[in-house]
Amino acid sequence: MNRRRDRAPAYTVVIPTAGRDNLVSLLRGLAHGEGPEPSEVLVIDDRPAGRAGTPLTLPELGLPVRVLASGGRGPAAARNVGWRAARDEWIAFLDDDVLTARDWPSRLATDLTGLDDDVAASVARIDVPLPDTRRPTDDERDTLALTRSRWITADMAYRRQALVEVGGFDERFPRAYREDADLALRVRRAGWRIAEGSRVTTHPPKRGGFLASVRRQRGNADNALMRAKHGAHWRHEAGEGPGRLGRHVLTTLAGVSALALTAARSPRAAALAAGLWTGLTGEFATRRIAPGPRTPGEVARMAVTSAVIPPVACAHRLAGEWRVRRGRAVLFDRDDTLIEDVPYLSDPEKVRPMAGAADALALLRDAGVPVGVVSNQSGLARGHITAEAFRAVTHRVDELLGPFQTWQHCPHGPDDGCPCRKPRPAMVLRAAEELGVDVRRCVVVGDIGSDVEAALTAGAQAILVPTARTLPDEVELARRHAVVAPDLPTAARIALELT
Repeated sequence: MNRRRDRAPAYTVVIPTAGRDNLVSLLRGLAHGEGPEPSEVLVIDDRPAGRAGTPLTLPELGLPVRVLASGGRGPAAARNVGWRAARDEWIAFLDDDVLTARDWPSRLATDLTGLDDDVAASVARIDVPLPDTRRPTDDERDTLALTRSRWITADMAYRRQALVEVGGFDERFPRAYREDADLALRVRRAGWRIAEGSRVTTHPPKRGGFLASVRRQRGNADNALMRAKHGAHWRHEAGEGPGRLGRHVLTTLAGVSALALTAARSPRAAALAAGLWTGLTGEFATRRIAPGPRTPGEVARMAVTSAVIPPVACAHRLAGEWRVRRGRAVLFDRDDTLIEDVPYLSDPEKVRPMAGAADALALLRDAGVPVGVVSNQSGLARGHITAEAFRAVTHRVDELLGPFQTWQHCPHGPDDGCPCRKPRPAMVLRAAEELGVDVRRCVVVGDIGSDVEAALTAGAQAILVPTARTLPDEVELARRHAVVAPDLPTAARIALELT
């Protein structure tokens, strides 16, 4: 049975920012809120390191505020910096362009109190105030769509344990788009639930320029990563509509064909293609103009951008698919590879990183390569390790060496006949699937022959880093079919070359 906690838990607020003017208003709202105040507010300065200018300074507001820097790597990376620096069980993520109600702290406390232990997160309701004297513009309708998003991190509180287990936000999502849905899908697949809260947060309407809707098409590249990680039906699972990419492809093909046929002096075929392009573009523009204010400026904007959006959307999607195909990952065995081997390790205080582990992981992360863990843990099946102790050890490994984008462990014994215990390949295959990476572009780093065999059976590549317990036959196997490295940093450099 899941346990419930009837006292409001302590929480930390994490706010990634690119220096928006609204940030101070948000902090003032939190400072004057009713209810238990956060243990700390972590403001993550995500301005690019070379262009940030002066350090971010904030007025004294009576809140325990700390400013950290994330180097302009995007909101996913900024949130990871924030939650990993937080000390509380719960981390409440807020975007720097929202405003909280006066009762936000008390409602958050109510939302988090009494949650079962298998609840990973509590999501707020988003309110977008629109003028009631006219129809909303295209930018305003885009903001209004946030009210229908299921797991928007404009205001969402996550349990630290769940973030550790799934590796936090995927930093391959470079903008504030899809990174929140991706995290929620991974959390749910790991067996957690997400609760709807009672708190309401205001998101003012966006004000974009003439080509704002064209710039938003960059999100099609992120959709390619979502498809790779969550399958072709990810939109349905995330509560999304079907999207317009298919129509955009048809419109773009019609336009390109019309130009090519004109150049080839095939006027009749070119006219048919141009007619199809005109019809599809007109339908798209009409669909966008109809719900709006229909002012001359808005109509002109919709007409022009409706012609530009299809090819731009297709170009971004192709670029995203190319990046996915070129994606790579490195998976590590845990015991005697990342940390010193302690038989049936159940005490977090006994976790000791292996020499060179931190340097190897830093090298891979600096290159933008996702890293994960694949580990046999027969102590769970034998009763030598409890699930709680295993989670505590995992948290400690994450504190010392994380974050890891995927954790895969086999809880079975050697005689259980499971498909996941190394040298069987299931853990490697699951890790590659979870990361959205072709298993052939994964490298498994381990210290014994079963690590090498699991990688090769799965179709991945393998690097053996021998230790005192590595058998000579295992080294010979690796020399014939994989790679042998003298230490972890060398293994990381080889892994970058292999992938």
